[in-house]
Amino acid sequence: QSIAASLSTFSAHVAVLRDILERAGSGALVLLDEIGSGTDPAEGAALAAAVLKTLTRRRAVSLATTHLGALKQLAAETVGIVNASLQFDAEMLTPTFRLLKGVPGRSYGLAIARRLGIAAAVLDIAERAVPDRERTLDALLATVEARARELEARERELAAREQGVREDAARVDARGEEVAGREREVKARARGLEQAARDQTRAYLLEARKKVEEALGRARAAVDEATAKEARRLLEQALEETETRETADTGETGKGKGETWLSLEELKRRRQEPAGAPRRPPSPARPPAGAGHSTATAATEVSLRGLRVDEAEALLVKALDDAVLADLPYLRVIHGKGTGVLRQLVHDILSADTRVERFGFAPPNQGGHGVTVVEFTT
Repeated sequence: QSIAASLSTFSAHVAVLRDILERAGSGALVLLDEIGSGTDPAEGAALAAAVLKTLTRRRAVSLATTHLGALKQLAAETVGIVNASLQFDAEMLTPTFRLLKGVPGRSYGLAIARRLGIAAAVLDIAERAVPDRERTLDALLATVEARARELEARERELAAREQGVREDAARVDARGEEVAGREREVKARARGLEQAARDQTRAYLLEARKKVEEALGRARAAVDEATAKEARRLLEQALEETETRETADTGETGKGKGETWLSLEELKRRRQEPAGAPRRPPSPARPPAGAGHSTATAATEVSLRGLRVDEAEALLVKALDDAVLADLPYLRVIHGKGTGVLRQLVHDILSADTRVERFGFAPPNQGGHGVTVVEFTT
């Protein structure tokens, strides 16, 4: 509106529309407030519809506000035009400032007038003057708004339920994780108790085995102590008596840790002979029964003949362990002469065994180089 230019409100509005139509093209943004107002509603609505259709065909982006009810149907008739409205709280008669796309807005003029105190008789006359078409449209929009509010309330309710379900699921997951953690803890404790029980059982068994071995050792010591000590004493006494004679007869000396030897039976016989009595020549030692097999014929003798190296090594080590455990003074190892492989194996094992004091070949009449006699450390 311009008094200086003799322009009314509508004239000024039309002048602006003229400039927009001259300049707006594809991609232009056009903002129009209360388009078509200031003149007869029918003509104003017709002019507004023509302008909006023209801008739409030019592919301009237009945002237009209006209170003209005739423009509400324009979106249904023209492609590219969409209705929208700002939501209004009909009960509180206040705007919610929510843009509802696709829904034309209702006119709350009479409701606002009633709230502001306009007489009821006047409002009754005004309501009867509203055209049936406008009244029908307003009723339809009221139904749509009520349905929209109902849907929104239902949506909020569903969202609240969904949130509750998510919270319940989170609690269930947390509870499940807690139960799983307790289950893992129980399993770990069970494994720990089982391992502790195994360790305790193993300790009991080892202790029992140790006690049994000690008892067996004491029993063997009680039985063999006297015989072993006597045999060792006879053996040590006879070594000096026989060393010179046997060396002269054989022309050999002991090897490794030991020297030449007599059998224990021969030593005992010589000890029992009276002094000055003529000595009988020692009888040749008979080969042990079952020679060539992997078992020893007596506790003081083991035969390795006919065995492979690995078998002979295992059998010799076991025989040494048994002899030491039984506190025997000596052990005869029959390895035969042959190629000397078993003899060398026996001597290597005896040289490395700290329980062996000395060893050497038996006298010629008791096996010679085919037999090694072992004396253990006292």
